[in-house]
Amino acid sequence: MQSYFGLRSCGIDNGRFLLNDQPYFVRSVLEQGFWPKSHLAAPGPDALREEVELIKALGFNACRVHQKVEDPRFLYWADHLGLLVWGEMANAYEFSPNAVDRFTREWLSVVERDRSNPCIVTWTPLNESWGVTEIAHSAAQRAYASALYHLTKALDPTRPVISNEGWEHTHSDILGVHDYTQHGSQLTDRFGTREAIEETLAGMKPNRRKQLLNPEDRRGQPVMLTEFGGISFHPAKGENWMGYATVETEAQYLKILEDLFGAIYRSTELAGFCYTQITDTQQEKNGLYDENRKPKLPVDKLRQIIWQPSDAVPTEYLDIARRKALATSSAKE
Repeated sequence: MQSYFGLRSCGIDNGRFLLNDQPYFVRSVLEQGFWPKSHLAAPGPDALREEVELIKALGFNACRVHQKVEDPRFLYWADHLGLLVWGEMANAYEFSPNAVDRFTREWLSVVERDRSNPCIVTWTPLNESWGVTEIAHSAAQRAYASALYHLTKALDPTRPVISNEGWEHTHSDILGVHDYTQHGSQLTDRFGTREAIEETLAGMKPNRRKQLLNPEDRRGQPVMLTEFGGISFHPAKGENWMGYATVETEAQYLKILEDLFGAIYRSTELAGFCYTQITDTQQEKNGLYDENRKPKLPVDKLRQIIWQPSDAVPTEYLDIARRKALATSSAKE
């Protein structure tokens, strides 16, 4: 029997996410881990390594595993290839004592199982008030979200925890906001400066929901745009599909991506982002790759938009993405 050892620290301070005690800008992408033939199970062990490589090829340094508990083999490759991961739980449909009991037991088991993986740097038990739809008005639901935060911190005090990703935070170490505007100017208006961010956190934009249910809990938490984009490029006509905006040409796709990412990088205060999403997922035709992992634009063009800080993307990941694109094209022909 073999194992391995990884050492790093993660945390928050003065509005920034810290990796090894240094400010680290999080360039993340939503990862639902869907494959057409095997659905939420990878078609084989190689697919899990390839998924990490394809994420890194586009210039992302992190992924937010969304509404699932990821295969430990994916976490293994994230550990070894250097990809940060946000661990998330699949949420309940509605709130009840039974749901609280089952969810809490399962979530704590997840944290205990995966906390030894150095790639995981943030825990997210709840997303967008799923299963706690009345959290803004229900003391019981707010207590539940806060309890999940504190229980997670008790089991693993080494990582930031988010009580309710996207909006209606009770106690959170990172203040994640979801904003699917199609216009970079609106992102600038909401997140471009410290004053703009404070106004956004205090108001009901962009989701007509309160961002902070416990506004006095301010202790230098970083603010991140943890879902944005969701652009559909060439959805098939006559099929059921979903996207937050639709473009029909490569030029339109490039323009809207450049506009949105440009607004984020011009912000002086955002500590990171998470783009929706890495691959198409059934009717959600808004991935940067399609469901067969073929990029919708040349990898180099996408990377130039997504990757703007100074750390380089290793050439081997770009080569892997190109080979995957060619293999997919050949198979279709």
